[in-house]
Amino acid sequence: MVVVYASGLLVRLVEPLAFGAHRPITHRMIQGFFAVSMAIFGIRVRTEGTPMQTAGVVVANHSSWLDIFAIYARHRVYFVAKDDVAGWPVVGRLVRFSGALFINRSRRGSAAQIVDLRDRVLAGQRLNFFPEGTSSDGQRVLPFKPTLFAAFADPALRDITRVQPVTIVYTAPKGADPRFYAWWGQMTLGPHFIKVVSRLRQGEVKLIYHEPVAVADFADRKALAAHCEAVIRARFEAERAKAA
Repeated sequence: MVVVYASGLLVRLVEPLAFGAHRPITHRMIQGFFAVSMAIFGIRVRTEGTPMQTAGVVVANHSSWLDIFAIYARHRVYFVAKDDVAGWPVVGRLVRFSGALFINRSRRGSAAQIVDLRDRVLAGQRLNFFPEGTSSDGQRVLPFKPTLFAAFADPALRDITRVQPVTIVYTAPKGADPRFYAWWGQMTLGPHFIKVVSRLRQGEVKLIYHEPVAVADFADRKALAAHCEAVIRARFEAERAKAA
């Protein structure tokens, strides 16, 4: 971690001069860190489908801090995260290094945040956010909030932006509570992290990349959010049914 942090500080000084808003070197470093971390934890990361490689938006269901590890281990994205994530030990620092956009989900400031989202996509970035707005117990998909989708209905983005839904499904270690990897409610990060990484026999996480859709194909942000929710929920429930 110290090596990644120190190297990241150095890279951040020179990377903008060569790549502007992009952080290709930082992304490779941090992606490597998360991939190695998942391997050290012993948690297998499986993928299905093809991760989108163009600028746009990736949205997924959310049940754990491990979602960030799993997604970043397989896909170079810029996370859109709640501002409290910036204060998380280790993960918060790495996500900041990667160029994440931290937001406050209260109504105040939402207009400015939508502008930030729009500008990131126009700059060629591929964003990732969790439309549920909070994590669940990993046994369901919560209703998607359409607020952040508004940025992509902007006339400057509507005709050029694509959104890729991703279903995240965890399989708990054999004999463990099905909610083993989920981190929600009033759980604190430290104890949950220790519980997960200290497990000798681990389970797996599956990332299912669905076909990207064009924002222009939907009447408004609510229709777009509803479509992404339906696609993710249908596959999530199908995966759970297979595992039952």
